[in-house]
Amino acid sequence: MLSEKSTATVRATLPAVGAAIGDIAELFYEKLFAAHPGLLRDLFNRGNQNAGLQKQALAGSIAAFATHLVAHPDTRPDVMLGRIAHKHASLGVTRAQYPVVHEHLFAAIAEILGDAVTPEVAEAWDEVYWLMANALIALEERLYAEQQVVAGDVWREWTVAARVEETADCATFHLTPADGAPAPGPKPGQYVSVQVELADGARQIRQYSLCGAPGSPVRSITVKRVHGPAAGGPDGEVSHHLHTQVRTGDTLRVSAPYGDLVLQDSAAPVVLASAGIGCTPMLAMLRHLAETSYPAPVTVLHADRSPADHALRADHRALTHKLPDARAHFWYETAAEPGDREGRLDLTGIPVASGTTAYLCGPLPFMRAAREQLIARGVAPADIHYEVFGPDLWLASA
Repeated sequence: MLSEKSTATVRATLPAVGAAIGDIAELFYEKLFAAHPGLLRDLFNRGNQNAGLQKQALAGSIAAFATHLVAHPDTRPDVMLGRIAHKHASLGVTRAQYPVVHEHLFAAIAEILGDAVTPEVAEAWDEVYWLMANALIALEERLYAEQQVVAGDVWREWTVAARVEETADCATFHLTPADGAPAPGPKPGQYVSVQVELADGARQIRQYSLCGAPGSPVRSITVKRVHGPAAGGPDGEVSHHLHTQVRTGDTLRVSAPYGDLVLQDSAAPVVLASAGIGCTPMLAMLRHLAETSYPAPVTVLHADRSPADHALRADHRALTHKLPDARAHFWYETAAEPGDREGRLDLTGIPVASGTTAYLCGPLPFMRAAREQLIARGVAPADIHYEVFGPDLWLASA
């Protein structure tokens, strides 16, 4: 993988680059969008850019990749690369975009680090970049081939066959192919990208987990309306548009399904842990388990503000009851109903079977806490898998 010469140079300069990587990422995006404004308008999430979340994710992934190469120069961090590749594939990213990123990223590195970027340093970090870029290109082109699409051509028109109001802030959109042709089925837990044209002409894209039955010709997404930067996240441009503008009979531009958090084909006991709208990929997994009468123990864990805020709560319970050996445990901050719990997720007194495989989705603090509790209960770290909605800040915040 990384040459011996570059390994020594990257190891020596990693502290300086790591300390400046946040500034480098910020300047990189400034240069990229100045040269290619259409990328911000029609590809990148403007809300994440405004909140600085994409900058954090980029910085974290570059630092993690370089650190891994220095520690293990003959291998690569496939889990991290796979997660990025799936997100890129859902956006239609192609190999032609990587030289553009390279140009502006290295211009930012040179400007931030100045004279410290000697030809030797530039050559070493160039090697790091292309190792990461070429690995992603190969993974993404493999993902396109699996979906039987031309690289980058992931979009189709889908018709809203039905819309269901789940809670005050969550609506489910049931989608069918507008052309009536069959579409490749998703794996349980995957997501799709949805692109909408906003009032200012921007064609913004967001990812939404598929929460319906994986084998159904109908694709179902449950969208939570995001109430803006005051809520601590992106500004909710797309979720607001979907809630206020999209009705039954309308069409949406939707990508092929992608995502690396998928239910594994095994006979192991399963834990499905979620919080808030993070229940959506867990519901797809739970539907699949129920449809196949999964015989091993299944433990469903969910935390939310209240039962009224718990989207798809009835499905959560009904699907659990269909399984031969399953239990559901719900926690609510307020108004817990009989049989439910108040407060935050707490595994005290809840059986966790030996050999369990766990799947997590929800806010990062929730997943960190759930992971710690599961490890304390004997679940192997390698058997705990997670999905982050939005930029993956797990590494960036570690």
